[in-house]
Amino acid sequence: MDNYKKNILITGGAGFIGSHVVRLFVNKYPEYNIVNLDKLTYAGNLANLKDIEDKPNYTFVKADIADLDEMRRIVRGHAIDGIIHLAAESHVDRSIKDPFTFARTNVMGTLALLQAAKEYWDTLPDKYEGKLFYHISTDEVYGALELTHPEGVESPFTTVASSAEHHHAFGTEFFLETTKYQPHSPYSASKASSDHFVRAYHDTYGMPTLVTNCSNNYGPYQFPEKLIPLFINNIRHGKPLPVYGKGENVRDWLFVEDHARAIDLIFHKGKVADTYNIGGFNEWKNIDLIKVIIRTVDRLLGNPEGHSEKLITYVTDRAGHDLRYAIDSRKLQRELGWEPSLQFEEGIEKTVRWYLEHQDWMDHITSGAYERYYEEMYSGR
Repeated sequence: MDNYKKNILITGGAGFIGSHVVRLFVNKYPEYNIVNLDKLTYAGNLANLKDIEDKPNYTFVKADIADLDEMRRIVRGHAIDGIIHLAAESHVDRSIKDPFTFARTNVMGTLALLQAAKEYWDTLPDKYEGKLFYHISTDEVYGALELTHPEGVESPFTTVASSAEHHHAFGTEFFLETTKYQPHSPYSASKASSDHFVRAYHDTYGMPTLVTNCSNNYGPYQFPEKLIPLFINNIRHGKPLPVYGKGENVRDWLFVEDHARAIDLIFHKGKVADTYNIGGFNEWKNIDLIKVIIRTVDRLLGNPEGHSEKLITYVTDRAGHDLRYAIDSRKLQRELGWEPSLQFEEGIEKTVRWYLEHQDWMDHITSGAYERYYEEMYSGR
């Protein structure tokens, strides 16, 4: 540990976004010691990090963030200087069925981490100097926006070049860093609560904290209960594509590697106690997005165009389903110079190709074999 410039704890590092952040930091900063903490629930998979698991500046620790004593041991034992906190229960449907698990992990887990960091940093001669607790949140804490586009308008293909104009066909209102919190699901309520605790630790104790709120991520290694990998896999197997309501809900989509780049930039150059929104300047109506996925998968599988559209199945809408999310990330663009690197059609092509080329990964996940493996490995059997 003494040989490293910083000891960074990344929570949820075996998950979708977390694994991309861990990989980026391990490869880009050999002078940092990266500790990946993950509970390895259903959404955590160490196969996501096979390519870096033997790097000298990487350590994996299996632990539950809601276990305060364990968080104290890890933060102190690894002499942690910075925390990038991604570990969270994140699937809205699961939160509707089991809100208590979301409150425990997202609220009490964040609180345990904050307290462990505070207690350890308070013992140091320089206290909070060079320390940071960086909390990753979601755009869902802001509630929902009106959908005001004319009927029948297709999703705009917004290029990076035109993103500065921030022009969309779905409405003129966007989530800003100052937008009032109005969560509508148990998931977003739990994330809103954790955001408040992070800011409270800065305001009460002077702890250096940062919060970012991001839009929907997509890309490689995403757990296949989420829309894009689920639909790619279902098309591959000829299974139904379940669409909530009429597929009118609008989301802003962000390529996961662009999110990881933003996290890296904000961790190093963001202003303490500030909030940054991270979005893709890239709104799509669900049904239009699904049709793009179908066209791309069919083309890459050699199916006739439109072959899999018959798999679209409209299902009863989710309770409290927000109509539109749209992030305004111009503050991040203006202050730190970040913008998305990929146009959406490039990103979707790259993503679909990855899932089709990594069918073993997908089959391993959908079979549940990886969960049984970790249970045995970490139970001492």
